[in-house]
Amino acid sequence: MKDSVFKVRNVINASGTMTALGASAAVPEAIRAACEILPIFLDIDDLQREASRAIAKATGSEAGYITACSAAGITLAIAAAMTGSDPERIARLPDTRGMQNGVAIQRGHLIDYGAPIEQAVRLAGASVVAIGEKTCTAPDQLEAAIDEHTAAALFVVSHHTEQNGQIPLSTFSEICKRRDVPLIVDAASEYDLTGFIAAGADVAIYSAHKFLGGLTAGIVAGTKEFIRSAYLQNGGIGRGMKVGKEAIAGTIAALDAWSRRDHAAHRRAEDARVLLWTMRLSGLPGLLLEASPDPTGNPITRLRLHVEAKAGINAWDLAEMLAEGEPPVMVRTDEVALGYFELDPCNVSDAEAEEVVDRILAAMRTVEGVPRAGSTYSEWLNKSLDARRAWPD
Repeated sequence: MKDSVFKVRNVINASGTMTALGASAAVPEAIRAACEILPIFLDIDDLQREASRAIAKATGSEAGYITACSAAGITLAIAAAMTGSDPERIARLPDTRGMQNGVAIQRGHLIDYGAPIEQAVRLAGASVVAIGEKTCTAPDQLEAAIDEHTAAALFVVSHHTEQNGQIPLSTFSEICKRRDVPLIVDAASEYDLTGFIAAGADVAIYSAHKFLGGLTAGIVAGTKEFIRSAYLQNGGIGRGMKVGKEAIAGTIAALDAWSRRDHAAHRRAEDARVLLWTMRLSGLPGLLLEASPDPTGNPITRLRLHVEAKAGINAWDLAEMLAEGEPPVMVRTDEVALGYFELDPCNVSDAEAEEVVDRILAAMRTVEGVPRAGSTYSEWLNKSLDARRAWPD
């Protein structure tokens, strides 16, 4: 694999649609749309109207618009819940004195997706109202948390959230509707573009640049009145979250491409890569293989590699060996402290899938009989953090 024109190493991405790795490869349709629109001038409001129609068609919502990313979409949706379309309130944010400014969220949904989600709430000037315990939240706790200060409720759909003991979306939505509280759903990394609006969300927020393969942007879909209030934040705190014409055009094109995509064929290709990995790694001493369906219901099955003590290396050091190679192979390490990592088939070619397994086999041969001096998980994590803190060195 050749280095890119920007003098940075290309990596083999067996981790998934991760922002730190460039999220995903843009689909050709999005690239063409961006190239066509970049040299010209136009009215951004008109282009966003085109985006609104495309989003409404794709999601079943009344309207929508494009913003800088899904994290920006969360902040601006919460801002809209507090200000409506009142220009004085929009201009005052993040000063929310005199406004309803509480945002109810299950404690098990207070995740870090690269930044704490509560920070996206606070950026608008709102206050996080955490309900329940991390592993158990009951419907009556949501009921009790909603009061005269509540501006909105936020529901997060992510593999990062606590998957058990949470109020399900159907119940969460029913309570919000009955109590007349706007429901905002963060569905940044979800395939399902229609289910959350159908389930009662006033706003559903998606990434344009992950599974859709658009340029970096966020999609905000919802009721027309709410979307209008969110869009007007571009004249306030949303100014620093503005999106370019190329990302808007790329998102429109990516949504159209998604509607025409042969999803079954893509799933078969991804499953074939997982089968290849499973067949070639099965029986390797110290590795225990397990199919890992996506926890939020996306149609993806990854391969989980449990690294046992007899492998002569621990899971995080094996992941580091793969990342240190040429080219780097990046695996999914969200839960590596538990002794495993995963291989994601979505963003690798068939040739890269072979390379991934070759590299794992080579790494295992390296430590066979001569165990690598291992680090503790804390040491491994601190090394990663130290490297980040030392940027740009």
